[in-house]
Amino acid sequence: MKQYLELVQEVLKDGVEKKDRTGTGTISIFGTQKKYDLREGFPMVTTKKVSYGAILRELLWFLKGSTNINEDLTQHTPIWDAWADKDGNLGPIYGYQWRKWEKFTLDENKETYKKSYIDQIQIAIDTIKNNPDSRRIIVSAWNVADLDRMALPPCHAFFQFYVVGEYLDVQLYQRSADVALGVPYNIASYATLLMMVAQECNLTPRYFVHTTGDTHIYSNHLDGIKEQIKRKTHVLPQLVIAKKPFWDLKFEDFELKDYTHEAFIKFPVAV
Repeated sequence: MKQYLELVQEVLKDGVEKKDRTGTGTISIFGTQKKYDLREGFPMVTTKKVSYGAILRELLWFLKGSTNINEDLTQHTPIWDAWADKDGNLGPIYGYQWRKWEKFTLDENKETYKKSYIDQIQIAIDTIKNNPDSRRIIVSAWNVADLDRMALPPCHAFFQFYVVGEYLDVQLYQRSADVALGVPYNIASYATLLMMVAQECNLTPRYFVHTTGDTHIYSNHLDGIKEQIKRKTHVLPQLVIAKKPFWDLKFEDFELKDYTHEAFIKFPVAV
């Protein structure tokens, strides 16, 4: 994961102090891009332990279109607990926008509007299969009309698939990137999604391209991240996914093999 460690070093070297919404304070740079080649291994940070189970549970929760942390307690991950209301609701966040983007059309009498939903994930898969040269294979979570209804506006705002020959790539634009805590999760999550879609479309997953806007390290993460970059790196693990249709994949169908890592580092969440 040299790309990730290079990103950390870049923020430590060039970052400027900035205030932030949480009041914690950061050092920040703007506009970075790193490319991870999945043919070299699954891109999990090895200089600290990262919980792949939590990453996978969150991704599958998004793909279900879920927006309530209590919807399926057997698959619950506490990642979103701090933002949920007393009933567990988060508003129309990632899963809702990915699977149920609201669309309003006039009825045949042109008198009233009827609401329907757009499944962006399924449309992306269908387009990859049927029109792989399209430059419009994009999934967006940044729905301007819904931002005020969301517990937290999307940090990873939209992503685009790209097909060339036998390969499938994906590029993510992330408006806000918490380098110490969030970014390792984001990398592994989108790498998993790339592998899932590639398998469904009979393609080989290749590059995850990670483009970030405000790229920051929180002030209370600095000591931990400086310790982390001194540590030994390890060979990347491999992710094995069961040969099932995309929408049939469940948590137990994923196996992260040979994940060797250094000790866990506790980074507090900035809410």
